[in-house]
Amino acid sequence: QLQLVESGGGLVQPGGSLRLSCAASGVALSNYAVGWFRQVLGKEREGLVTSSANIGIADYADFAQGRFAVSRDNAKNTVYLQMNSLKPEDTAVYYCAAVRGYYGTLHFWDYEYWGEGTQVAVSS
Repeated sequence: QLQLVESGGGLVQPGGSLRLSCAASGVALSNYAVGWFRQVLGKEREGLVTSSANIGIADYADFAQGRFAVSRDNAKNTVYLQMNSLKPEDTAVYYCAAVRGYYGTLHFWDYEYWGEGTQVAVSS
């Protein structure tokens, strides 16, 4: 059974950076497509980026292009989300999710496994 744990969230000033981690246990995450999502209370969960299985081909949502970058370390069974030039509107709970298969989508309903999320707050 795949289990995912996010970490790396916190409070950061506008313009700052954070790197989130999504650590997997139970199975090899390299066999799964992984997505990063975020959710603000009262709003639908939105997809930021997907990382294909194995070599991690990335597909970004339009709004995530340029400021967010996904990467994989298969040896550590971990996927990362680097977030730069953060804005107050990036404040949300960030989740990673995984699905069997090579490619994922930016739709949360396509994913089978979810972490508990990590809070990111961008404020001065």
